Amino acid sequence: MAVMTSIEDLRAQFHRRVPRMFTEYVESGSWTQQTLHDNSADFAQIRLRQRIAVDMSDRRIATTMAGRDVAMPVALAPVGLTGMIHADGEIAAARAAEAFGVPYTLSTMSICSIEDVAAHTSKPFWFQLYVMKDEGFVADIMRRARAAGCDTLVLTLDLQMLGQRHRDIKNGLSAPPKLTLPVMLDLATKWRWGKGMLGTKRRRFGNIVGHAEGVSDASSLMSWTAEQFDLQLDWAKVARLKEQWGGKLILKGILDVEDARMAAKVGADAIVVSNHGGRQLDGALSGIRMLRPIVEAVGDEVEVLMDSGIRSGQDALKAVALGARGVFIGRAYIYGLGAMGDTGVTRALEIIRKEFDTTMALCGERDMHDLGLHNLILPPGFTDPPGADDPKTEPA
Repeated sequence: MAVMTSIEDLRAQFHRRVPRMFTEYVESGSWTQQTLHDNSADFAQIRLRQRIAVDMSDRRIATTMAGRDVAMPVALAPVGLTGMIHADGEIAAARAAEAFGVPYTLSTMSICSIEDVAAHTSKPFWFQLYVMKDEGFVADIMRRARAAGCDTLVLTLDLQMLGQRHRDIKNGLSAPPKLTLPVMLDLATKWRWGKGMLGTKRRRFGNIVGHAEGVSDASSLMSWTAEQFDLQLDWAKVARLKEQWGGKLILKGILDVEDARMAAKVGADAIVVSNHGGRQLDGALSGIRMLRPIVEAVGDEVEVLMDSGIRSGQDALKAVALGARGVFIGRAYIYGLGAMGDTGVTRALEIIRKEFDTTMALCGERDMHDLGLHNLILPPGFTDPPGADDPKTEPA
């Protein structure tokens, strides 16, 4: 077996082992994919200050995220259709995260259900909620999450309607895949994936099928989902959902200073600076570019986390140095899952931990809590909030 030393190594094997429909689902962004590409390109603009002749012993990268002790400042982000990347993928990822000591977040649009994941793990995981028009379904799925021991709700705010992802439309994305001739030809070359899928009964959206009224199969699910995202979701409804949940609340999809202030005002325990991995508003700024203005605006009021574009431990370190308490990774661990199942998720986490730890030491730091702007070399204006140079936005 090839030695996997980087997330890119895992990505290459992910493409060899997972059907094209699902690799393109993972890799795609919306429209022109400008924001998707900027998420990574903007990280590359940030350089690091090397320091020498400093004590590099006894390094510490453990911290807390949303009040939970974590082995490093990383959580596994919610990713829909994870159980189509690898058989029982959500269970595999959750178990790997638990063993490693980082949080796992289960998506509303998962293949394995809340109950499936709870039955195969021993510690609380986080649950991500998409707000649907069916208030009964929303109330019931939150009840199910609490019953399963989920202690934190991650409420996604940037998907009231679906951003257009061209490749998903062209591929006819579905779970399970529709057996058209091109799909069957592709599946014929992905025998490991097929063998795994034949060995599990979990091939549909387990949180929805059989739980949402009128949804009993894949065809009814697709029409239900297309109609159900709540276009009327606003801050008043967010406040009501927080009260209804009654536990810790993380608000995901914050990309504007004013929205960050509103999130703090409704009492969120943490926010995630995120553009949904470049899959929603194409042309929006990258998460890493918006991170510092948001930290400066609300950092004393609410914990700030970040996702979108994290592909290495160095990316995670740059985000922490810019003020994030921690980061969520999505594609990075999904590559590992598709490449090698739970072993691949563990390998992705090991790669990120080693890169973070080694980079921190070579930057002259021993404790991740000491990381800051002094460790970075930033392009001019990189952390300026949008409109900073516009005279119309200056105080009178």
